[in-house]
Amino acid sequence: MAKQIYVIGVDYGTDSVRSVIVDTANGNEVSSAVFYYPRWKAGKYCNASLSQFRQHPLDYSEGLTETIKEAIAKADVSGDIAENILAISIDTTGSTPVAVNNQGVPLALLPEFAENPNAMFVLWKDHTGVGEAAEINQHATKFPVNYLKYVGGIYSSEWFWSKFLHILRADEKVASSTYAWVEHCDWIPFLLTGGTNAKDIKASRCAAGHKALWAEEFRGLPPEEFFSSLDPLLAGYRDQLFTETYTSDKKAGTLSEEWANKLGLSTDVAIGIGAFDAHFGAVGGQIEPYYLSKVMGTSTCDILVAPNKDMHGKLVAGICGQVNGSVIPGMAGLEAGQSAFGDAYAWYKNLLMWPIKNLLADNATEKTEALIAQVDNQLIKVLSEKADLLPLSETDEYAVDWLNGRRTPDANQLLKGAFFGLNLGSNAVNMFKALVEATCFGAKKIVDQFNNQGVQVEGLIGLGGVAKKSPYIMQMMADVLNMPIKIHKSEQTCAIGAAMFAATVAGIYPKVEDAMQAMGQGFDAEYHPNPEKTDIYSKRYQTYIAAGNFIEDKLTPKN
Repeated sequence: MAKQIYVIGVDYGTDSVRSVIVDTANGNEVSSAVFYYPRWKAGKYCNASLSQFRQHPLDYSEGLTETIKEAIAKADVSGDIAENILAISIDTTGSTPVAVNNQGVPLALLPEFAENPNAMFVLWKDHTGVGEAAEINQHATKFPVNYLKYVGGIYSSEWFWSKFLHILRADEKVASSTYAWVEHCDWIPFLLTGGTNAKDIKASRCAAGHKALWAEEFRGLPPEEFFSSLDPLLAGYRDQLFTETYTSDKKAGTLSEEWANKLGLSTDVAIGIGAFDAHFGAVGGQIEPYYLSKVMGTSTCDILVAPNKDMHGKLVAGICGQVNGSVIPGMAGLEAGQSAFGDAYAWYKNLLMWPIKNLLADNATEKTEALIAQVDNQLIKVLSEKADLLPLSETDEYAVDWLNGRRTPDANQLLKGAFFGLNLGSNAVNMFKALVEATCFGAKKIVDQFNNQGVQVEGLIGLGGVAKKSPYIMQMMADVLNMPIKIHKSEQTCAIGAAMFAATVAGIYPKVEDAMQAMGQGFDAEYHPNPEKTDIYSKRYQTYIAAGNFIEDKLTPKN
């Protein structure tokens, strides 16, 4: 009987990290473990009112150790699984970069910066660099070459250079100690392989192309003049970063002796080049050309792949990047998304839960605490059930979903969410329906952006927690988009996608497409549009667009 070969996929999310041990023959999940970041959970280093969201590197390294060791312990009953694990690949949120010294150590791991948020990873949804993003967009117009052309033409505060420049300006001590600025998905492979020189960090094609302005046409990053003339604080950093990038079917190295001992694995274990979670999630969800893969969690990240020959001369404006090989090597990867999706529902739930949690807190008993927890866990489910029973009309309340700004089309993190058409009869269920509808209209705007610019979306693939757990939201999305949505069977497509790349890095499969074919779990649900609702939604969609235009006009600075 052939020996079973295993790989580990590690998926870093916003709130937790998950490691999954996968059988390379069939993609079956052997075991998994989850670690919730303790410092993040405690709310440390963040200030939501300032859109400041930072994460400590210890949350990441501790989570890496704990989840891999726990997953191995769960699986290795017979004692032979650990020795047959051949590779590890990781994905992370992004853009989530950090300042490092010349040894590649995040500054927050040094004693003098241990409690300094500016020395920590700047999470994807941190918008403290919104002013810097605006400067980059204005600055780019001064050059004969459009250096923003492969990131949709608009640079975002969620991305690499906006965050870097903001940190350099905000904290002189951090700036004076910074050698380079490194994405989370590049740092973890460097850590696992025992890297000690920041110059040896291998840059992910995915991260560099979608967030850091790297492009094949430019033979790397934009020229030094682009950065130094933007702000002298950026002078010299370009040459300390990267010119070459790597697709995720390539190896970053092998597991260092320190990490092999820590995890109970061999130093022969291959470590793959990292990438962003949604890009690996699209692979784990068995993406097909021209199918929009929607990873739906706290935000959405929408991924589409197309043969390079089809994309010759096509540039889709207003999206989050168009990069050769960022998802599947040899194909163009196009990224879009919504800055708040699950986060919008979480905000609404927290709003409704405030009086329950705060009025009962002073006199809480074990029974009331259990009741609060039950309401908290069931609220969105019950709201969905009640909203599903409501009739649909053109005059219902409606909302705009920009509670965390707008990612696509045309990134603008200064925008705000809103509700319209409220009256004294409006209640919690009506408003929830309007909010869900707004997130679905936001999804339709993305599909329209692709279609209107010559890249036809032929179908939708739903991935992530919302796709799996909320039939109400998925059915509404099918109705709003007037397009069927198939839901992938796996609940952990990002981690499984990482495992597929790990199997490719280990040489089990020659291409990641082969790993997708062998290890993919298929689909277990499909939602089809309801013809009785699609016409009403198409009219309400025009109202959504008009409301969004009104908000944007009011919030856009006038020259």
